[in-house]
Amino acid sequence: MFKYYLFLVFSTGLSLIHQTPADMFKQPGGEAKISCFHTIPSYNRILWYKQTNGELQFLGYMNINTGYPENGAGVKIEGNAKKDQNCTLTIEGLKLNSSAVYFCAASLHSATYH
Repeated sequence: MFKYYLFLVFSTGLSLIHQTPADMFKQPGGEAKISCFHTIPSYNRILWYKQTNGELQFLGYMNINTGYPENGAGVKIEGNAKKDQNCTLTIEGLKLNSSAVYFCAASLHSATYH
C-alpha cells in the first residue's frame, strides 16, 4: 500500500501581506489551515487563490468579517479582513490534487450607491 502526502506551498508576494505557514505536509482526507493578515489601513477584503499547473483558481474571499467561499471549492473562510486581523482558509477533505501553491491577496472593497 502506498502512503501519500500532500505538499502545500503558500505565497503572498508582498511584505504588507503575511501568510503562515510557509508550507506544510498533510495526508489525504485531513484538512489544512492557512492564515493571512495585512497591514494596509484601508483594505478590508482578503482573496484566496490556488495555483496548480500554471492555472489560477479563485477559492473565495473574506469581506470584513464574512467569508464567501466559491461553490464547490471545498474550503471555509473565517476571521476578519481588516488591518492586522487574521483570516483563515481551511481546505477540507484533502486529496492528491489539493497539492498546490495557495496564496492570499488584500484589496479595498468599495460600493457605490446611486
